[in-house]
Amino acid sequence: MRRRVVVTGLGCITPVGNTIDRMWDSLMEGRSGIDYITHFDASSFPTRFAAEVKDFNLGEYIDHPERFDVAGRHIRFAIGAAVQAVRDAGMDDGKIDPARFGVYLGAGEGQQDFFLFMSMIAQAQKDGEFDMEVFTRCGLERLNPLEELEQEPNMPAGHLAALFNAQGPNLNCLTACAASSQAIGEATEIIRQGEADVMLSGGAHSMIHPFGVTGFNLLTALSTRNDHPQQASRPFDKERDGFVLGEGAGMLILEELDHAKARGAQIYGEIVGYGSTADAYRITDIHPEGRGATACINMAVKDARLNAEDVDYVNAHGTSTAVNDRVETMAVRQALGDHAPETPVSSTKSMMGHLIAAAGSAEAIICLLSINRGVVPPTINYETPDPDCNLDYVPNAAREHQVRNALSNSFGFGGQNVSLVFSGFKG
Repeated sequence: MRRRVVVTGLGCITPVGNTIDRMWDSLMEGRSGIDYITHFDASSFPTRFAAEVKDFNLGEYIDHPERFDVAGRHIRFAIGAAVQAVRDAGMDDGKIDPARFGVYLGAGEGQQDFFLFMSMIAQAQKDGEFDMEVFTRCGLERLNPLEELEQEPNMPAGHLAALFNAQGPNLNCLTACAASSQAIGEATEIIRQGEADVMLSGGAHSMIHPFGVTGFNLLTALSTRNDHPQQASRPFDKERDGFVLGEGAGMLILEELDHAKARGAQIYGEIVGYGSTADAYRITDIHPEGRGATACINMAVKDARLNAEDVDYVNAHGTSTAVNDRVETMAVRQALGDHAPETPVSSTKSMMGHLIAAAGSAEAIICLLSINRGVVPPTINYETPDPDCNLDYVPNAAREHQVRNALSNSFGFGGQNVSLVFSGFKG
C-alpha cells in the first residue's frame, strides 16, 4: 500500500485576504481584489489594473524583517504564507525531524528593477548604437549583487528551508501557471515514496511590474477593460477579453498520515490524485481539442482511485481568456462525461486574478476549504452565457454543496497541465 498524504496546515497571502479566513470570507461574498495598479505608473499601458496584495507587512510574521529588505515581493509573500501554514500545522515547536522535512515550491522569478535597467540601457547609447562595454560597466557599478541573487526562482525555497530548518528535499519548479500545483503533486510523490514525512509546498509569484505587464500585453492575454477593472475577470462569460494579473502566495503542509496522527495534527483533507501532462503543441496555445488537459484530469482521477461521478466540485483554471475557458470546458466534459453538467465548476480567478506560478496553490487551499465547509465559491461577473462554455459555473453567488472530492486544474503557457484531487479525510 502506498503511503497516504494529508494536509495539516494552510497559509496564504492573496489580493482578497492575507489570512485563510479573510480570503475565504472575501470569496464567499464575491468581493473582487482587482483595482488600478499602484506598484508603478501604468497610465500609458494597454492594461492599467491588476490584483495586488494589500496591507501586507512581513513584520507581522517574523522578527527582524529587515533581513529581507532586498528580497522580492514574492519571497516576502512566501514567508508570510509559510509561517501561517507552519503555525497552523502546530509545527512551530521545532520538534519535526529536520532530515525528514522538505520544501517543494512552484515559485516564480523575482522582479527586475525596471527603471534602473532602462537607465543603464539609456546610458549605454552612443551615437545611436548600443555600447556593451558601457552597459557592463554600469551594471558592475550600480547593480546590487544581493538583489540580483534574490531574483533566482530557487531563492524562496532556500529561504523557507533556512527559516524552518527543513533539511530534507528542497526543490522548485517553474512550469508557468501550473507550477505550484505541480510542486504539490511532486511533493506528494516524495512523501508517498518515503523520501520525507513532511513537505512544505505551494508557490509564490508577482509579475505586476512593467516587464510582466508589457509581456502579457504583447501576447494580448490581458483584459483591457480599464473602465471597470472589478468586472474585467469574467471566466466563461461570452464577453471575456483576457485574464487579470495577480500576485501572492499559497502554502500547504503535506504530511504522511501516520506521522500526522502520531503528533495529533488537525487534518484538512487528503491528496489522493495527481496528474501531469504536456500538450506538446504550441508555446502559448493549449491544444484546441483539450488533448493534454483531458488526459491530465483522467490521470488525476485514476490516481485517486475514483470514478468521474465521484468528483463533486471543480476549481477551474478558468483564466477568462477566450481559448482557455472554451477548451477547459471541453476537457472537463470529455473527462467527466455525463457527470460533467451536474458538477459545480467555478473560477476564483474572477475575484483574485491570476497569481501565475502561485495560482494552483491558492486554488488547492480553496478546494480543501470547500470540502471542510460545505460551500463552493462563485464565478463572479458571469452575465452572458457562452454556447461554447456550457457547464454549471456557480454564477455570482457562493453555493452550499457537499464536497467529498474536489478537482483542481492548472494549465500553463507552454502546454503544461496539472490536475490535483483532494478528498475529505476518512480516517
